[in-house]
Amino acid sequence: MASLKALKIRINSVKSTQKITKAMKMVAAAKLRRATEAAEASRPYAERLEAVVSSIASKVTVGPQSPKLLAGTGKDDVHLFVVATSDKGLAGAFNTNIVRLARKKAEELKAEGKTVKFYTIGKKGRDGLVRSFRGDIVHSIEPGDLGKLSFADVQGWAEDLTARFEAGEFDVAHLFFSKFVTVLTQEPTQIQLMPVAVSASEGAGVSASVEYEPDEEEILADLLPRNVAVQLLRANRENAASEQGSKMTAMDNATRNAGDMINKLTIQYNRTRQAAITTELIEIIAGAEAL
Repeated sequence: MASLKALKIRINSVKSTQKITKAMKMVAAAKLRRATEAAEASRPYAERLEAVVSSIASKVTVGPQSPKLLAGTGKDDVHLFVVATSDKGLAGAFNTNIVRLARKKAEELKAEGKTVKFYTIGKKGRDGLVRSFRGDIVHSIEPGDLGKLSFADVQGWAEDLTARFEAGEFDVAHLFFSKFVTVLTQEPTQIQLMPVAVSASEGAGVSASVEYEPDEEEILADLLPRNVAVQLLRANRENAASEQGSKMTAMDNATRNAGDMINKLTIQYNRTRQAAITTELIEIIAGAEAL
């Protein structure tokens, strides 16, 4: 049985931890509002740009002169997984769920005889993948505070990815991130980043005749690299909101658990103290009767 002093020290320690988790929950709640607004603001633009690019791409006859981001390499042997997470932990299963989805898809492709490489954005993503895919990680980025990322930041990453694609380092790129739904719900998501995914429904049915000036391929040559950067920005803003939502939930649970532990330790402390007092009284009475 623990001594009274040891129980008192442990109770004070848990109380200190509870203060920290409560403060972290409040900080996450304050950041969540801004991150949610940024994610919701970027979502319509990213989705519409993706739809526009896909629509135009469906009307273009792919040929030798077509942009490589549209035509692809003609193969799908080498896949690059762009895994976007955060640099920090203490956010529940936020990072783990993204890494788990990427690991599952990688194992499925490897079972088909494909080669899978990883391009990680976020320290936690790299740490989660390095155990199983140490030799497959080609590049790692530590973005810092996801809520402070700007379009200029992700544009450099997009240019690097595009250059690697143009150099033939991989055939298909997939982007993994967590889509923010609610504070309690974040969905690990996978989208095809390169080459552009053309939906089978695009161009189906009767549509209005549209003439593009300049032509479609010239428009796509400008839009396709921009779309890569926009999708990266969208992924990181979704991650920023998901991280704060998951962190707020995790810190709330930690605060509640600390409260439960304090109550249990307090009861144990009181019982131990009462047992010590009872033992002392028995000893005093026994000594008095012996006299």
